[in-house]
Amino acid sequence: MDRLTRNWLMLIALILATVAVATQDGRIAAAGLLVLAWAKARAILGGFLHLDRAPGWLPAFLVPLALWLCVVWGLAAVR
Repeated sequence: MDRLTRNWLMLIALILATVAVATQDGRIAAAGLLVLAWAKARAILGGFLHLDRAPGWLPAFLVPLALWLCVVWGLAAVR
């Protein structure tokens, strides 16, 4: 199986996991959804945009995204 097909199937699995977690309620479900959003961003940036082949670029996008998602979760948890 080539890399593009494997990445596409991973995105389909992540979407199905998102649908399953979205039926839940609470802070744990919100954290799960944000982790799945980060994983989908990782799959898209690394697999389709090939940033995993460019040294330093993938972490340059994923670390700020992870920090932002942590802030979003924190704000949702306080609410």
